[in-house]
Amino acid sequence: MQVAILYATAVLIWGSTWIAIKLQIGPVAEEVSVAWRFGFASLVLFAYAALTRRRLRIPLVHYGQVVAMGVLMYSGSYMFVYHAMNYVTSGLVAVIFSLIVLVNSFFERLFFGKALEPRMLLAALLGLGGIALLFWPEIAAFSLEDQTVVGIGLALAGVTVASLGNMTAIVNTTRDLPVMAVNAHAMAWGGLCSIVVATLLGRSIGFSVEPAYVGSLLYLSIGGSAIAFGAYLALIRLIGSARAAYTSVLFPLVALSISTVVEGYQWSGPAFAGVAAIIAGNWLALTKITGEHL
Repeated sequence: MQVAILYATAVLIWGSTWIAIKLQIGPVAEEVSVAWRFGFASLVLFAYAALTRRRLRIPLVHYGQVVAMGVLMYSGSYMFVYHAMNYVTSGLVAVIFSLIVLVNSFFERLFFGKALEPRMLLAALLGLGGIALLFWPEIAAFSLEDQTVVGIGLALAGVTVASLGNMTAIVNTTRDLPVMAVNAHAMAWGGLCSIVVATLLGRSIGFSVEPAYVGSLLYLSIGGSAIAFGAYLALIRLIGSARAAYTSVLFPLVALSISTVVEGYQWSGPAFAGVAAIIAGNWLALTKITGEHL
């Protein structure tokens, strides 16, 4: 049951963050928005941990990996993603980001010598194929003659950096460090790194008081960062990064469900086939471990 709750938490929250990220694009420089997001999320986690008397201290010998996790997972990857959404739709970014399932498997093999499971590779292919069917109109409209290629390149860079961040998270979770403490410290470093990058690039360190910007920032900080990433790190500890990353294949379904109600998304035959493929891939990815943890 624990895995199911954590998995559902990450999928449902992240599935709704794409719309919130769109509201962050424009009023404030992307690097600065990322800094506010993770800086505030860090403060929320530190405050909650203090109120509940959770352990926040991290041994100095392990602190470098926590910093690396913050720089990669909470700063670098999201700066690329925020910039990518200036060039391509959020749906296409979701398609590209779902590649993290395969990238995580590759990096686990490279860094930790973990064998590539045929079951997981098939699950990933089903999931990626399903996502492609869901967003086929956007994929079919892709042209090398426009700036879409820039957005795809930025999104792929974001996936690679995020996956490297996942590898540092694996190391941190195997050291029996408290998830909340790791996240609080890592997000603080992620926010600081984003501010440093913004300064080096000459960005204006500003803030927008527009309700849409403030509301989306609060949601992304508390829900999309403090809560969802806590659930995700707990999943990595319980089921490994490859299976935990399968949340990135499922959350576009949530995004489309919201889009159906809010934006009038029109379902088609390929879209329904895509949903079926994603569900099949999810079953393959998770049923092997359900007996141990649910």
